[in-house]
Amino acid sequence: MLAHKGTSPLRIFYPVAIIVFAALVIPSFRFYFTYMGLRWLYVFLFSLSLSYLLTPLMRLIAMKVDFLDTPEGRKIHETNTPLLGGVAIIVAFSSSLIANMLLEKGMVILLSGAIIVAFVGLLDDLRGVPARLKLIIQVLVVLILIYNGVVLDLFPPRTTWGFWMNLVFTIIWIVGITNAMNFIDGMDGLAAGLSAIIAIFMGIVAFQTNQPFMGWIAIAILGSCLGFFPFNFRFKRPALIFLGDTGSTFLGFILAGLAVMGYWSESRIVSFANPVLIFWVLIFDMTYITVERIVSGKVSSVKEWIDYVGTDHLHHRLYALLGEKHRSVIVIFLVSAALGLSAIALRNARPIDGVLLVCQAFLITIIFSLIEYAGRRKKLL
Repeated sequence: MLAHKGTSPLRIFYPVAIIVFAALVIPSFRFYFTYMGLRWLYVFLFSLSLSYLLTPLMRLIAMKVDFLDTPEGRKIHETNTPLLGGVAIIVAFSSSLIANMLLEKGMVILLSGAIIVAFVGLLDDLRGVPARLKLIIQVLVVLILIYNGVVLDLFPPRTTWGFWMNLVFTIIWIVGITNAMNFIDGMDGLAAGLSAIIAIFMGIVAFQTNQPFMGWIAIAILGSCLGFFPFNFRFKRPALIFLGDTGSTFLGFILAGLAVMGYWSESRIVSFANPVLIFWVLIFDMTYITVERIVSGKVSSVKEWIDYVGTDHLHHRLYALLGEKHRSVIVIFLVSAALGLSAIALRNARPIDGVLLVCQAFLITIIFSLIEYAGRRKKLL
């Protein structure tokens, strides 16, 4: 089924995944995990095994219908690569929620919105959708979420200014993270791995703050991403399949929306700092390219910014410096994990601690950017 040179390790684990998933669909197994207080493990194994089983199937379908990503323009992969990896993650994630009865109203609304956004991404992968149209659809979907109560609570909601600030920041947060995840999906394993890291820390914070529902959702994301990851990130060998815009926008939307739905702290400052630290790499990349493109004169209007396509993202810059794709991806993973650990430290923190940790993250990225910039300049000389 995998039909690719050097895929024997993936073939070996495929029968194991079949056995695990077959056992998990037996109702008594789910009841046993729940009884033992291991529902989180059941959710993880269910999404992991199903994602692992579906990914090669999606690869086969993509190859049959010629749904391939061709290397051209700013793309840095070297061979035609099947898309539809995102479909495997969406099905595995959604199925794990259904199997574990985790679809309360807010989650149904969020999942429905994410599927709409992912469908637009699928059309973009297939035929191409104007960037402005995608952005408009994303904003409309977020407005539907807000109408149904999925909205930030950073500002006093009972005041007029607080209501509008919460609304605007919710749109900026969800749409921004969705597109940041899509933008950073430019190297093998990067978006899926980064989503898994973000999900890990969101899950830890969820269990720290006694939010098992949020924790189970985060674990479902983690399992779905890890089941796909071995097919997408292979040392010294090209990926067998890509997420596509379908998968990257879905993961960005779900993670951003889950962060809005979750409870982070009684302090609004800590509630702001916690997710910002966990999502810092995405926020930094989006902020950096925006500032750099404006300062350098590459874009001079919102329309130009939306339509601009470049190779100035974090992974592109690291690749230019390090000269090795997988090394660049691992560096980004390590930075994300380091900042995620800072979010864990905020469990019982004071508001000033949240401010200081965000400042620390800002200083780390400045140092990181200066070293990266100096290295690239030296390499060009």
